[in-house]
Amino acid sequence: MIKNKLLTLGLLLLFSTVFAQKPSLTKAYNYYYEKDFANAKEAIDLCTQDAKLSTKASTWLYKGNIYFYIANEEFEKRKTDENYIFIYPDAASEAYKAFLKAKEINTNIEGSGMLTPDEGLSKIYLLLFYTAADFLNTNNFTKAKEILKEAVESYEMFNPPFYPLNGELYYYYAYTLESLNELTEAEKYYHKAINDSPNNHNAYFRLIELYKKENQLDKMKEVLEAGKKSFPNEPAFYIATIEYYFTKGEKEKATEMLKNIPQVAYQNADMLGNIANFYIQNKDYHQALDLLKKANKINTNNFVIHYNMGVCYYYLSESTFVELNKLEAEGKKDEATPLRTDYENYLHYATIYFEKVLEKEPNDLNVLKSLKSIYARTQSPKIDEINNRINQIESK
Repeated sequence: MIKNKLLTLGLLLLFSTVFAQKPSLTKAYNYYYEKDFANAKEAIDLCTQDAKLSTKASTWLYKGNIYFYIANEEFEKRKTDENYIFIYPDAASEAYKAFLKAKEINTNIEGSGMLTPDEGLSKIYLLLFYTAADFLNTNNFTKAKEILKEAVESYEMFNPPFYPLNGELYYYYAYTLESLNELTEAEKYYHKAINDSPNNHNAYFRLIELYKKENQLDKMKEVLEAGKKSFPNEPAFYIATIEYYFTKGEKEKATEMLKNIPQVAYQNADMLGNIANFYIQNKDYHQALDLLKKANKINTNNFVIHYNMGVCYYYLSESTFVELNKLEAEGKKDEATPLRTDYENYLHYATIYFEKVLEKEPNDLNVLKSLKSIYARTQSPKIDEINNRINQIESK
């Protein structure tokens, strides 16, 4: 019985060896020619793992072309179905590396009906850029950086590029680097984005914000002036100039500029939010809140607007509470009664908007501590839960 089993096992091993695929460039090419890219991929992968074939430029040229068209095919599917999930998310990156390897082994390598290494490398940055976008959408900045680096290298290999991206590629690479706290490199590529196209206004604003964080006010002003030259009618640069003066400590100048903000800015939720921030800095919470309410009507799902609304209601509750206590201490109950209603309403709305923020930013300590203070004042049963959440975060 044991002998029979061993005999059967031996035959299975023999047949699996006989029928196992052998690496064959011809087979890979034929599949490619027939546009059967899934089988072409399987065939060429065997070739790249073969000790002899992996030294041939044609092996890597075939791989570059096969993976290039796999990546392209997947993006065509994505165009018609935005929920399509890539089967081969690394195809573009693998194609890039393969074209480089083919060129390294033989600069003049060609294949019938195939892109040469230079042709592949001159176009692959588009597919790499689209691939990286998927990782950016999930905040996987480490992977996005890896792919965008290849895209930038490809984009810069040939001048002019096959298809100009007008600063977009550099902008997203810089944004990725900034998100990974690689600020010096981020600054470099934001500037490249502007040089690639002075019409990329997002690059100006990211640089302005970056210089603000680093307190490099001279550079902040320099980028502001360049931005205003490229976009003379863009109200966002006027608002950014107000922010510059607030950052510099010139509050009077900044406050004076608030009187002359272009009216078009009041139709944009983000700009309204920025303008409201200036009033918050001036501790004019009523005015800030009026602007934030308008912004919230335009965009009802912006957690930054919700956060600042919570802040305004919270500070209004505090100032009202101080005035309320003063009136009650003086025995002016009739005047104190409406203030108590205002105080309770402010706390109520502060709670609503801070809790909205927590739905998207559940570990924001500032919001959690603000809510803890509100829950304590209102004797909310949620106080224990919020305490536990704070303790868990602080103990990490």
